[in-house]
Amino acid sequence: MLPYTYGMAKVTRTTVYLDRADYERLKVMARARRRPPAALIREAVAEYARRHGGRRLPKSVGAGRSGRGDLSERAEELLAGMGRSS
Repeated sequence: MLPYTYGMAKVTRTTVYLDRADYERLKVMARARRRPPAALIREAVAEYARRHGGRRLPKSVGAGRSGRGDLSERAEELLAGMGRSS
């Protein structure tokens, strides 16, 4: 299914199956906040993703792979003389 726009954000439609009791509690909460249940679900998923999604690594990580496994042990040897003029 193609994404569509909800407010200013592009969203993708999906189906979520909830226990009846959880859905009834969700509807009560949504009514009290004058918001649709789907908005509360989106908010909960976004918060969960922020807390448990982990940090994204910079794109540069791993870009200079040498294929060697001993670089950290040999760092001083390999960097000797760096920054000195010849």
